[in-house]
Amino acid sequence: MPLPSELAWLIPVLPLAGACFVGFLLISFKLTMNRLSKPVSFLLVSCVGAAAVLSYALLAEQRAGTVASKVIFDLPGLTDLNLQIGFVVDGIGTEMLALISTAGILLMLSAHIYMVGKKNYVSFFTYLGFFTSALLGLALSPNLLEMFFFWLLVGISSYLLVGFWYDTNGSSKTTQKIFLVDRVGDVGFLLGSLGLFWVTRSFGFDESGPLLEEAIISGKLSNPTTLLLCFLIIMGPIAKLIEFPLYIWRPDVLKTPVPASALIHATTLVAAGVFVVARLEPVLAAGARALPGKVLANLFA
Repeated sequence: MPLPSELAWLIPVLPLAGACFVGFLLISFKLTMNRLSKPVSFLLVSCVGAAAVLSYALLAEQRAGTVASKVIFDLPGLTDLNLQIGFVVDGIGTEMLALISTAGILLMLSAHIYMVGKKNYVSFFTYLGFFTSALLGLALSPNLLEMFFFWLLVGISSYLLVGFWYDTNGSSKTTQKIFLVDRVGDVGFLLGSLGLFWVTRSFGFDESGPLLEEAIISGKLSNPTTLLLCFLIIMGPIAKLIEFPLYIWRPDVLKTPVPASALIHATTLVAAGVFVVARLEPVLAAGARALPGKVLANLFA
């Protein structure tokens, strides 16, 4: 029987498969699918529930003292660039998986109560499935390259949820503002990740930190450039954490369906921003060497 860590890749795949299946049927048989709200919600909740069971098994495995594991594959034809994909199972990742899957189930149950009888019920549940899958993939990402891919999926699916009632008064302008602010964070995240790769030739979290520190000590990278790279990288989490200066869209989220507002304000989206900052700790700790003054640098090291 395979270990839970060997089946970790199924955790984001299960909600994604359910959402893709429902989405395909919704596109092909819209009228029929809109009358099957209960079967659709049962299917998607079951997919997220199965992912939750695997997440709890992984968490129990890590709490029992199992060594963190990583499965990595080189992208075909790009081995010279050191571009890899895969998944990592460790303590902080399994905790995030358990949080996301639990919150996903609870939010889907509350969404069923809130959205029953409302227009496009099935579409809303499909978006929830995509959103949950993207967050689960984010928690399993072993490097910045894969994390950015899932980060974009999180942004797209959250945009669909926030703009779900696009035909209501003022909602379209709200979603446009949210989309633009979110893209500012994404562009900063992308530029910072590419800059870090340019310096270290690696997207790995654990590998990039020591290599960045080495570049700072050797003088290959100046202090202002180091601080700029770190600032650009954390622009993505800043946008998701709704912090200054990318916080202006927060009041507008209250105009969205209540489950989507809860998803963004109080549960998984904000937690995802904190998780990304925690994953970037080796990079940010190395970048703290570029801060002026030893006392100030030690606060971040």
